[in-house]
This record gives sequence, C-alpha cells and structure tokens, in this order.
Amino acid sequence: MNSTAPTGHPTAQQLYANAGTDFSNLTWLEAQWVAWYLAIGNPIIATGLASFLLHEIVYFGRCIPWILIDATPYFRKWKLQPSKIPTAQEQWECTKQVLFSHFMVELPVIWLFHPMAEYFGMSTWQVPFPSWKQQAIQVAIFFVFEDMFHFFAHRALHWGPLYKHIHKIHHKYSAPFGLAAEYAHPAEVMILGTGTIAGPILYCAFRRDLHIVTVYIWIILRLFQAVDAHSGYDFPWSLQHWLPIWSGAEHHDFHHMAFVNNFSTSFRWFDRMFGTDDKYREYRKRVNAMKKLNLSPEEYAARERKMMLEAEQEGLRAEAEVEAYSFSGKKKTA
Repeated sequence: MNSTAPTGHPTAQQLYANAGTDFSNLTWLEAQWVAWYLAIGNPIIATGLASFLLHEIVYFGRCIPWILIDATPYFRKWKLQPSKIPTAQEQWECTKQVLFSHFMVELPVIWLFHPMAEYFGMSTWQVPFPSWKQQAIQVAIFFVFEDMFHFFAHRALHWGPLYKHIHKIHHKYSAPFGLAAEYAHPAEVMILGTGTIAGPILYCAFRRDLHIVTVYIWIILRLFQAVDAHSGYDFPWSLQHWLPIWSGAEHHDFHHMAFVNNFSTSFRWFDRMFGTDDKYREYRKRVNAMKKLNLSPEEYAARERKMMLEAEQEGLRAEAEVEAYSFSGKKKTA
C-alpha cells in the first residue's frame, strides 16, 4: 500500500527524505518501523492503524491464556473465587460488549490521539528510537499518573448516580475474568481511559521528547496489568508477591467480590493512604489466619466459601445503598 497523504501532509518517503534520516545504523526493530511507514505511505493512516492493531492484538492475545486457564481444572487451586468459573456464554457476551467499546469508543480516540500528541511534540515515524533509560523513566511516570487518576475517578464512579447509570455494568461479574477488564459502559471507557492517554499528552506538553514507541510500550504494559488484575487468579509467582506495592488480581478481585475498597489499578499506596483498603486487609488477615489452622482441604474450602459469601453479601448491601442515592444526594424513599 502506498497511499497518498492528505493534501498538505507529506508522505512517509518525503518525511524521511526531508529529515535526512540515516538508515545505515538502525536496529532491526527501527528498520521494521521505517518499513511499515514506507509500505503504508500515509503516515497518519500508518500510525492510526498500528495503534489500533496493537491494542486489539495485545488485549485479546493476553486474554487467551486466561481463557485456557479457566478451562483447565488444574489451575483451580489458585483461583481466588474457585466456585465461580466463567461460562462460554458469559465470555462471549463479555466479548461482544468489549468489541463494541473498542470500535465505537476506543477506535476514534486511538485514531485522534497521535495527531493531538504530535501537536504537543510527540514523534511517530522518526528513527532512531529514544534510549531504553529514557523510555523506562517515561513509562514509570505514566504508571504513577494513571494510578492516581484511576483511583479518584474510580471512587467517583462509585457515587450513586454515576454507579447506577455507568459503573454498574463493570460490576456485573463479582468474580472477574480476563476479558472483563474492558467490559464497561462507553462513558466509563472514556473516563478511565483518559488516565491512560492523558499522561503521555501532558508529558509531551511539558517535555516534548516523547516517541510513540514509548507510548506503545506503556499501552502494552497497561493492558497486561488490566487483564491480569481481572484474571481472578493469584499464583505464587504473581508480581504482587515480588513487588508488595503492586496490586494484582488478588487486590482487585476483592473489589469485585465485596464491592468496596481497592479503587486503584497498578499500586496499593493510594488505597492505603486514604484508608480504602481496611475491609480488604481485614479479610486477608482472616484468610491468612485460616491457612495456619490444621484444616483438611474440605474444611478449608467450606470456611473459604463462607467467608466469600459473607463478603459478597456485605458488598450487595453496600451496592444497594449506593444505588439508593439520587442526583440530589439524598436516599430515595420507597
């Protein structure tokens, strides 16, 4: 494909020629990057297409292992809510909603992101890429910013009217699974997605030294984090066991099961700082105490089911109380 760029916009060939790009010392990945832009010709289409394809391939590619794990009984020992395995019908219904959001909400945002970011100084077609050190620092900044944004936005979505009309869809599954990471109302996709793209845009506005390849690395890691946090599994090798500040599935699964607590995404510090992990920490304390008892597998499973049921019932009461609030801030009367 060698599309002609829109009037007033040079083609990829012209951009590389005008920039005097030296192709002789490129890495293999940088050479493939150039080849992609030259093959498409139109840099706007090349960047938009690459961005959307990356999102779809990474999201569903990361979900596939969790679908296989859910279908394999061997892994149930690490399932956080072992009695709740998603059915094929549930996963298909979830996939349809996710695809709707991807094409109707995220596709336009993804397509418009790079022209906006380029306006603030982001590089797209340019080579060579920034150093790994620079990219690592930028990605770390994006993680911290997104976690902060998500914490406050997520808490706001648990306010009565916003929860009832927007966020409730995401809480359909009290035992989440990988595909459900982006199962949400279109408005929620826009609200929480802002935290993902606002970090790079703001960074560009102040620093003007960001390359979209760094944004791609950030998006890949963010998608992995989101899907894994909704996986419903806590393995001995899961990241939170090696990096205590990391949230992980064990942290976020409680939010879906109990409705309350644990509003952040990647890290635990905001929940600890604002005290929105008190019920979660008490629950984990009880679980850890139970593990120290000399219980048979049957006894342990029975006590675990009882604790989970209690947490879920308490969550249902909390959810009903949230939904009882009107826009005026007052509880509705029967």
